[in-house]
Amino acid sequence: MTSRFSGRHMTAILVAFFGVVIAVNLTMATFATRTFGGVVVDNSYVASQKYNDWLAAAERQRKLAWTIEPFLDDARHVAVSLSIDGATVSGFARHPLGREVDVPLTFAAARGGVRSIKALPPGRWNIHLLVRRGESEARLIETLQ
Repeated sequence: MTSRFSGRHMTAILVAFFGVVIAVNLTMATFATRTFGGVVVDNSYVASQKYNDWLAAAERQRKLAWTIEPFLDDARHVAVSLSIDGATVSGFARHPLGREVDVPLTFAAARGGVRSIKALPPGRWNIHLLVRRGESEARLIETLQ
């Protein structure tokens, strides 16, 4: 014998449906707030005032025609292949979601460029590099995993 569909059944279906929707929304909101704070720049007005300076610096860097290629070697050391001689390289590694502390990078000469002395922890990292030779400099941000 089958029972009839009643108001109690419909109420249970609606409560279950909206309970799932609310649980999923709360879960997604929790993941979103724990992984990215939403801040790209501290002050967007100040950043907008520096925009033309950033464009000019990028054009100066492009005219240098330096080839700078960072990569991770097998031991997770940051290696940088350089097309120029006599350049100094400095930088740091930043976790893209801000979960880890920034890792300062110290480089030593290696074949074809430089190699970091310290290895990076596992995961994806944004590598911020400053390459200088004399008065000229180039900046680079590269994501390595």
